[in-house]
Amino acid sequence: MARARGIDLIVDAAHSWQQLDFTLPDLDCDFVGLNGHKWRGAPLGVGILHICEGALSRVDRAPAEDASGPDIVMVRTHTGMLDYASWLTVPAALPFQQRIDRAARAARLRARRDCWVRQARLIPGIEILTPHDPMSHGAITSFRFRGRSSPQANAAIAQRLLEQHRFFTVHRTGAANGPCVRVTPPLFNSANDSARLVEALSAFH
Repeated sequence: MARARGIDLIVDAAHSWQQLDFTLPDLDCDFVGLNGHKWRGAPLGVGILHICEGALSRVDRAPAEDASGPDIVMVRTHTGMLDYASWLTVPAALPFQQRIDRAARAARLRARRDCWVRQARLIPGIEILTPHDPMSHGAITSFRFRGRSSPQANAAIAQRLLEQHRFFTVHRTGAANGPCVRVTPPLFNSANDSARLVEALSAFH
């Protein structure tokens, strides 16, 4: 529908790429922003900009780039100094992730998410904000407790989970559903980790 009206398709795939079972051609978008550290396993600060070949000419070169240089994606953005140590790890991160079947990885991440969410739904006062429909989530799920809807309250929950239980979560604010805490189980979490998280959340009641 967008293309029929001459609208470029821009996708922020920072969390979905390598978490869900899809490839970039599946998106069929003009511009995609990707994150290399969240699910690719490269260090913090590694990012990727994908521009489809047909859309390349619609973006001017960055003013600092040589106009006579190669006509590639890299000259569309001038990054300045790069963290080359981080970039040098990408050739190791790529084959490591490729050895893990894409569908199997997505299924395991969803299973690790469902494991703690299923039990957490039984905790009095907790609100699971992420839709239950498996087509609407991957590993990430947000929650909050009724009556604790301020940013400060949710920041305190995230801090307590980290300091007392060693669970790293992130508090977030949003225009639609308001402040919450986001849980992102990694690929190698166990069922025991899920049980510990639920036990920690139960202590908030």
